[in-house]
Amino acid sequence: MKNEIHPDYREVVFQDMSCDFKFITRSTIATRETINFEGKDYPLIKIEVSAESHPFFTGKHKIVDTAGRVEKFRQKFGAVGSKTAVANDQG
Repeated sequence: MKNEIHPDYREVVFQDMSCDFKFITRSTIATRETINFEGKDYPLIKIEVSAESHPFFTGKHKIVDTAGRVEKFRQKFGAVGSKTAVANDQG
């Protein structure tokens, strides 16, 4: 293996910003921020979703209000842009 051609593979802290969960793993990702975690300084990578906050792993699924979206669309555009309104009027 050649020297000085590989990226720096080191321990970093990943922080889930949605629930403030932190974990240490190894990575080559470049970062400018650092954090003191468990008494030692590590490079910090901020992420939006991890296993601690993802609905698949937590079991907390969000219900999407699709009926509300359709009603907002119909109020905004009326029957002009809606194929379902035209289909309903014919049948």
